[in-house]
Parts: sequence; C-alpha cells; structure tokens
Amino acid sequence: MVFSSLVFVFLFLIAYLVTYTLVNPRYHNAVLLISSLVFYAWGGPQYLLVLIGDTLISWFFALRIQNAKSDSARKLNLVLECVVLLGVLCVFKYLEFLLGNFAGILGYQDIVLGIVLPIGISFYTFQLISYVVDVYRGDVTAQRSFWKVLLYSSLFFQCIAGPIVRYETIQSEIDERKVSKNDIYYGTRRFCIGLAKKAILANSCAAVADTLLPIGEPGIFSQVTLGFWLGMLFYMLEIYLDFSAYSDMAIGMGRMVGFHFLENFNYPYISKSVQEFWRRWHISLSSFFRDYVYIPLGGSRCFTGKYVRNILIVWFLTGMWHGASWNYILWGLYFALFLLLEKFVIKGRLPGVIAHGYALIVVFFGWVLFRFEDFGEMGFVFGGLLGLSGNGFSSLEVQTLFLQNIFLLIFCIIACTDLGKRLHHGLFVLANRNDMALVIYGLLEAITPSFLLIISAVALSGLSYNPFIYFQF
Repeated sequence: MVFSSLVFVFLFLIAYLVTYTLVNPRYHNAVLLISSLVFYAWGGPQYLLVLIGDTLISWFFALRIQNAKSDSARKLNLVLECVVLLGVLCVFKYLEFLLGNFAGILGYQDIVLGIVLPIGISFYTFQLISYVVDVYRGDVTAQRSFWKVLLYSSLFFQCIAGPIVRYETIQSEIDERKVSKNDIYYGTRRFCIGLAKKAILANSCAAVADTLLPIGEPGIFSQVTLGFWLGMLFYMLEIYLDFSAYSDMAIGMGRMVGFHFLENFNYPYISKSVQEFWRRWHISLSSFFRDYVYIPLGGSRCFTGKYVRNILIVWFLTGMWHGASWNYILWGLYFALFLLLEKFVIKGRLPGVIAHGYALIVVFFGWVLFRFEDFGEMGFVFGGLLGLSGNGFSSLEVQTLFLQNIFLLIFCIIACTDLGKRLHHGLFVLANRNDMALVIYGLLEAITPSFLLIISAVALSGLSYNPFIYFQF
C-alpha cells in the first residue's frame, strides 16, 4: 500500500484519523503504533518481523550503551548494533548483487536467490542506527520503553519512503505533543499538495518518460535525439516530483497529529552548484551521511588526500544506498567527482546564470546514470543525447508528444521552483493590508485542499491520465 492509492487515502487514512480523533488522547500512541504495524504488514506480514527485530536490537544496545561503565564497553555495543543492522540490510539488499558479481568474475552463471527486499528497510535501518549513535554520543537519552522505539521506527508516515527522521527531532513529541487547528489545516494542505504532485504531475511525467525511453525494450534504440532530451527532461522532473511528493505527504500526516518533521527537499533544481543541489536534495539522507560518516572520517578538516578519500567513500555509499546495481555506484561517484571539481577547480567562480546552467546539466546527465541499470542502454542514451544514435534529430511522433504535453512540461518546471511558495507568501502579506486580497486568500486556502484531493482521486481512479492533455496545440 502506497500513499498515492485510493485504498490508502479513502480507506486506511480515513479509518486511522477517525479512530485517532475519537479515542482518549492517552491512547493516541497506541493507535499510531497499531496503524503503523498494520500499514507495514500490508506489503508483506513476514517482513514485519525484520522491522520488529531490528528495532528490538537497537533498543537493547541503546540501553546497554547508556548503562555501560566504560568507553570500551559503550563502543563495543555500538559496533555490534551497527554490524547486526547493516548485516541484515546487506543480506536483503546486496547479497544477491554481490554473489552475482562474484559469479561473473569466476565465470559461473548468475546466482538468483529470489530475496525480496522488505519495504522501507533502508530508511528504518538508518533511523535506528542514528538513534543508537546519538545515544552513544549523549545527544539523546535511551528510550526504556521498547514500544516507543518501535513507534519511532515504524511510523507509517515516513518508514516507507522517508524522510529519515532523527529520534532527537521527535523525542519529546512521542510523549507530549499538542495539535492546533493550524497544525491540522497545514498538515491536510501539505498532504493534498504532495498527493496531487504525485498522482497528477509525477505520474504524468513518468508516462511520457517511459513512452520516449522505455527501459528494456528495443524502442529505445530507435529514438531520435530530441526524444532522448525530452524523455530525460520528463524523467528529471518526475524523479523530483515523485520523491518530494512522498516527503510532502509524510510531513503533512505528521503535522496532523503533532509531529514536526524537518524539510527533506528545498527546490534543488534552483541550485547554482552540485554542492548546493545536495544541500537541497533529500536533505535527511545527505545530513545522515554528513553526520554519521563524513565528519567521523575527518570531514574537510584534514589534508587533501584524506579529504578526497572521505568524499569518495561517502558518495560510494550514497550510490549503494539507492540500489544494488553498478549504475547507482557510478551515479554516486559521478557526483563525488563534480564536488571535488568545485572544491579544487571551480571554487564558486562561475557567474549566476552560468552556474545555474552548469548545475542543471550535471544533474541532468547524472539522472541518465540513475535511470538505466543496463550499461548498453545507458551508453546508447548518452550517445543519443549527443546526436550519435544515427536516428536523426526529430520525428513526427516526438513532436506530437511534445505538443500534447507542453503545458504539463511548463507546469512541472514551475512546480520545481519556489515561485508558488513566493506567490503564496506575497498574497498572505497583501491579505494583511487589503480586504479584497484577504477574501481571495481565504477562499483559496479553503478550497485548495479539497480541490487537490478531488483531482488527485480522479487521476488515481484512471478517469483522467493527464489533465493537461486537454490543453494542447
């Protein structure tokens, strides 16, 4: 079950919210925990045992660390917890990949174990590791109630697709949280924005990208140059709109019941450098690797060789985290090289417009590495983008598809900027000075969540694949 499904929105979420509202506040956490476990078990009850087991191990070692009498004992318990959790993650996510590579080196056939990856294991593994490390550092106090740690790791708002929430962020809110009418409205509005972003924009972009660049199908090798560029542009928009939509929905659902999750995406496509892009993209993941890998390795306060090593390690792990395939590793190292280039060569000397264009081009070509696991397809797409496919520059099919989706393209590009946020703030400021603006602002605020929910439901029901299709040349 995913957030962008009719079953979740109109069955699970409504049932959960009604129950949460009606029960005595002392049982709110119990409702949250039961709902989260039911939600997680929906995708595979057997993997609920993995989630509970990882949480039990982390709860146990966190208490041992806090009660340890010596630094060596504390460190030993921390190492054991990390080894166990990362070991579980590696078995489920990377064992088949590693064995397949060894088999290839030795000349044997591919090894297929049929291991199914538990939903959200990468997210809750990192959350639990951050919790235990923070206990070790003394940043948080170990939670003595196991079920509260389980609530933290299993919260259905974010355990499936993030953001990676630090325990210190919500530690006090697990026991004591207050919900205002503004929280409920903001949470509902944020959830509906995320739902519409996913159901209408991201899904529509995905349909265009898959049409132009079908993975694993011969059609990709007959695509024209314009088709490669247009397909990757829609994929670039899709992947931001998709990832950020889930964060929007998670933040919104959390706010509805008093949890204040930190922002996870901050308009990364307006960046003027790769470094800035990664300060804005998947912020919770970037900050995790910064605080728990990069800085402990020495960060940037070391000699050049060690700094380069630290960057390569972090970005190798970043690539691996995204998937068990070589293309993700290349994708991570690709960004590492540009971060080093900016550090030692560019040094922030590019003027604004050029810097923005440079960052977008680097990210654009990086998404080619991210999308294609097959190196043959990947190489052909790179060649096609450079006009080396031998299929010509354009075709009638690509031109028609472009015209059919031009308004979708324009709207999605705008949605990737902070223009809407600035306009909303500007109207809010004006509403404090002008009665007519106040009326308009109030009406928009009142109808926006309902309107977005309705058109999202229509899109998810299949009644309308793409509302922008009706506005075409």
